Amino acid sequence: MSLLQDILVYNEEFVREEKYEKFITTKFPNKKMVILTCMDTRLLELLPQALNLANGDVKIIKNAGAVVVHPFGSIMRSILVAVYELQADEVVVIGHHDCGMSALHSDSMMEKMKERGISDETFATLKHSGINLEKWLKGFNSVSESVAHSVDMIKKHPLLPNDVPVHGLVIDPKTGKLDLVVDGY
Repeated sequence: MSLLQDILVYNEEFVREEKYEKFITTKFPNKKMVILTCMDTRLLELLPQALNLANGDVKIIKNAGAVVVHPFGSIMRSILVAVYELQADEVVVIGHHDCGMSALHSDSMMEKMKERGISDETFATLKHSGINLEKWLKGFNSVSESVAHSVDMIKKHPLLPNDVPVHGLVIDPKTGKLDLVVDGY
């Protein structure tokens, strides 16, 4: 059976047995907060537990590295939707130690793309279209600096109200220990 089939079979049982009932909540975060964090698998259950979060408490946005790359990209749009439409009053960026983005090298990733069938012609087309893949696929050297940079991009966004605190933290993916990088108050 495929992974998708496994999910669908389990989901049928989940709905039939009404296991969803304990997760029922509203779309508005109880703790009025939106968190941008990494998509790392180690944080799936650890992060909410380490922050004492339950279903319905916060909005969580995930991407590779908890990085805001573009001020008008989907991450920033999601943060603004959380603030203006979903009653979030604070923003927290949470990176983590041992992040895959700190080891990301564009050359290596582009080689893997070629091995999986992406042609040199595609790379050339993107380059001639003004897309700098080396820059776009580049990781970071310091998780604390990356978190501080994302906090700064969010805080200085022209559409974010000045009264919204933006905090930055780094979590240890083994222990859940949090280190404060930026106190948004």
